[in-house]
Amino acid sequence: MLELTTTLTTLHILYLIGVVVILAVMVLRRDTPVICILFLFLLGLTATGTLAGGIQTVFNATLYAAKEFMEIIATIALITALSKCLSDLGSDYLMMKPLSRIMCSPSVTWWILGTAMLLCSLFLWPSPSVALVGAIMLPLVIRKGLNPLAAAMAMNLFGHGIALSYDFVIQGAPAISASAAGIDTYDILATGAPLFITMGAVTVLSAFILNRKSMSDTLVTLQDSKDEPDTDSGTPYLHHKAALFLAVFTPLAFLGDILLMFLFRLRGGDATSLVSGTATLLMVLGALLGFRNEAPEKVTDYLTHGFLFAIKIFAPVILIGAFFFMGGEGITAILGEQFQNGIMNDWAIWLAGKTPLNRYAAALLQMVIGALTGLDGSGFSGLPLTGALSQTFSLITGGSTPIFAALGQITAIFVGGGTIVPWGIIPVAAICDVSPLELARKNMLPVFLGFLCTFAVACLLI
Repeated sequence: MLELTTTLTTLHILYLIGVVVILAVMVLRRDTPVICILFLFLLGLTATGTLAGGIQTVFNATLYAAKEFMEIIATIALITALSKCLSDLGSDYLMMKPLSRIMCSPSVTWWILGTAMLLCSLFLWPSPSVALVGAIMLPLVIRKGLNPLAAAMAMNLFGHGIALSYDFVIQGAPAISASAAGIDTYDILATGAPLFITMGAVTVLSAFILNRKSMSDTLVTLQDSKDEPDTDSGTPYLHHKAALFLAVFTPLAFLGDILLMFLFRLRGGDATSLVSGTATLLMVLGALLGFRNEAPEKVTDYLTHGFLFAIKIFAPVILIGAFFFMGGEGITAILGEQFQNGIMNDWAIWLAGKTPLNRYAAALLQMVIGALTGLDGSGFSGLPLTGALSQTFSLITGGSTPIFAALGQITAIFVGGGTIVPWGIIPVAAICDVSPLELARKNMLPVFLGFLCTFAVACLLI
């Protein structure tokens, strides 16, 4: 049984104030990096008791965040470099042409894109799936009239929301929750299935309904402007051998990646590195076949374009992430070995120990705690805590341990895994070339509606 006691210090109070201020600034649609830098300095000053320590914390936290984000930055850069190469050759249009008849409207396109992302994410996890789906499908869905922001929502909610929170194929998330709760993984997947289904269905349906009008407006605009490429114009690149070869070979290469992932059980970072490496080699191959003697310069241009794009997207997010990593396990690397527990985890334990509990109050508290632990942008870092709390809450209230565990898992991953915190949704935002802050705002209402309905179902089952 988890001990629900912890000691709060000035550092905890200051961090919570920082979270509230940052969230308030986001709601006001203002940039937050300057606030993050200020609170990083104050946290370092408070933790170390020295001016030098406060100044060093700003850099150490930024460096830690940059290292944590580097894999995503490189992935986005290399996928963007490949996309630029395919676009220059005309392969992107040829590659997506067979699907154009199926995607007859933005609404249909939205569901096709989301379903593709869901299926890929269930078997590969969302990070490599963002790269795969983004590289292959995104050019067409945008051309078919789907608003880039709506496309980002579909990829994000189906992938980092539904697939990552339920995770019934790879079973990474439920395995962590079950281990901490002292139950079998199957118990969470089976008993919690109504909660996962409710959360997923309500979230994507409400997102679709709320954004259907903007999807239709986009289609009208594109039809009026005749943005669709003219296949009868005789444009040379459409019939270029290199363009045709890359249009066929690129999806085959990524399908080969999927096969290798299954054969060698590659997951997470290993799967992402396979996709990113494939994208890089395809970009080089495209440059060689399409531009021959100019290929070395073209490769350099594509890489420069990709990394400039990725850094432009990530520059402010690194500072935001630096602050929120202090709330989780990153605090040890930033401030030293004397700080072992994340600040938000301490707040979650304190809150659990101070709240009067019955089954329904415990269920609500479990969701709140899961959301709090997700603020570091991980989603998975809070699962050991919510899993352990599910066992504790069950013993105290007599409620269902798997239901408590599922609730914590859903909120931790939907918030931090993520669909709500901007620093957790950068890959999708970058691939779709939209603002992560705007994507987070768009996701917020559908996700909160999902939380509300999921809590209602939990009250019937707990």
